[in-house]
Amino acid sequence: MRWLAFLGLAVAAVVILVIAIGLMLPRDHTATRTADVSVPPDQVWAVITNVASYPKWRPDVKRIESLPLADGHASWREIRRSDSIAYETVESIPPTRFVTRIADRGLPFGGEWSIGLAPLSSGTRITIIERGQIYNLLYRVLSHFVLGYTTTMDAYLHALQRRLDTPRPPTSTEPESPAPSPPAPPLM
Repeated sequence: MRWLAFLGLAVAAVVILVIAIGLMLPRDHTATRTADVSVPPDQVWAVITNVASYPKWRPDVKRIESLPLADGHASWREIRRSDSIAYETVESIPPTRFVTRIADRGLPFGGEWSIGLAPLSSGTRITIIERGQIYNLLYRVLSHFVLGYTTTMDAYLHALQRRLDTPRPPTSTEPESPAPSPPAPPLM
């Protein structure tokens, strides 16, 4: 019987710890991911703004349901394996900027993605900036320590690169330290 009391105290301590950590973590976050593709911005634009085609190239999206306009903006619902989320277009400036936001207000999270397209000599640089909020304390802890803030962006960029036939891993826009130079060959 003592072990049940101990187990109950341990569970209560874990719950209190998770709540305390969740309260200390910020509700809002910003995360950025970047990837390069070998096609021009107008071709990337055609793919990312054709929401109806998402199930053809995004493995996480089973189907798309069109929704009525939301404040004059296009909106849709992405049906996934385990959930569905409504989105709306906030801004659309062809072929450089596409901004969408989560339209479902009852989720434990919310926010928007700003997708920027910049021409490169060899194609397009795609940059996603996520400005998100995590309302639920448990989900905040899981997102911060387990799931990460960039997992969905990485999956989206990887699928987009596959769709455009230019697989390269997404990168962070954080500056990287330069690689050490190889040692110079000995002088003879």
